[in-house]
Amino acid sequence: MARIDAIFKMVLEEGASDLHMVTGARPMLRQQGEIRPIDFDELTPELASALLTEIMSPDELAEFEREGDVDFAYDVPGMVRLRCNIYRQQRGIAGCFRLLPTSIMTLGELGLPDHLIKFTEFEKGLVVVTGTTGSGKSSTLAALIDHINRTQKMHILTIEDPIEYVHKNRNSLVNQREIGANSVSFARALRGALREDPDIILVGEMRDLETIELALTAAETGHLVFGTLHTPSAHQTVDRIIDSFPADRQEQIRTSMSESLRGVIAQKLLPRAEGKGRVACLEVLNCTNAIGALIRDGKTFQIPSMMQVGKKDGMLRMDDELVRLVKEKVITAEAAYRVATQKDMIRPFLPRTTEKAAPAGATVAGAR
Repeated sequence: MARIDAIFKMVLEEGASDLHMVTGARPMLRQQGEIRPIDFDELTPELASALLTEIMSPDELAEFEREGDVDFAYDVPGMVRLRCNIYRQQRGIAGCFRLLPTSIMTLGELGLPDHLIKFTEFEKGLVVVTGTTGSGKSSTLAALIDHINRTQKMHILTIEDPIEYVHKNRNSLVNQREIGANSVSFARALRGALREDPDIILVGEMRDLETIELALTAAETGHLVFGTLHTPSAHQTVDRIIDSFPADRQEQIRTSMSESLRGVIAQKLLPRAEGKGRVACLEVLNCTNAIGALIRDGKTFQIPSMMQVGKKDGMLRMDDELVRLVKEKVITAEAAYRVATQKDMIRPFLPRTTEKAAPAGATVAGAR
């Protein structure tokens, strides 16, 4: 048992989402989206190095020494699985750890709408789950993949860096490949996937042009592809994919996207009003014929308006969902205001003192 395992156990018991171990500082937890120190001594260079290098394999340690940072997954058997990033910083070695549930939650348990299940029922196409780091993309994707695994007889292939949720074979065959341990890159693994007879492909991150292009190719050639980006909204996700390509190819890619895109799920995690836990707020784009026409004609700026009239098709707009969550007292108006695009939709719900301090175009105190 590694010495740091005791700290991981404490973090799990505290209900935190992340742990930061940094030379020259006390260990820090992230709870309810905020950072706070734990009751532990400041980490000396020697102690930080001993705790963090002990959990790395020889290959991971070699990559860290060579590159200055390394990603990997780590298990404390029977207790917790973590996504780890060890890196060098000004004062010395540091580590960031994301705690991963040992069981995969359903969409209902995550508080997500049931109609997202429809994205698992397409024979082919591209579904993108997007949001900032820590917005719950991995949990949403795990729930969708698990639903397929339990209800369909498919070959599911995941490509991740690192593997976060471990899927056992249920009704489907699941193969999970980790970048670094099982393949040198997303692009290389995805190129190989096209020869490995998958029905479903999960691309943990569409981080470069080659990976995006291969994901589109897979979606066009009979595979259902799930991928992630870090864009904040559905229509910006479409623009991000198209803008990844050289200008002379963008018309072709717009046509390809209009035919292969099945949907975009954009999400944010916000603190609950009662102060316990966080809740997901979603934007959902379904690629209807009308949305496909906007993509093909280069009119993606009109997608938000089309989503407004597409509620009957299960589409959701982020700001509308923020208003709903405020009205239902699930989140505070201040929390919604910080992340809203159309802040005027939230302003009527702000306390009068906050409202006076937040004129049009401004943000409330603490917003970024």
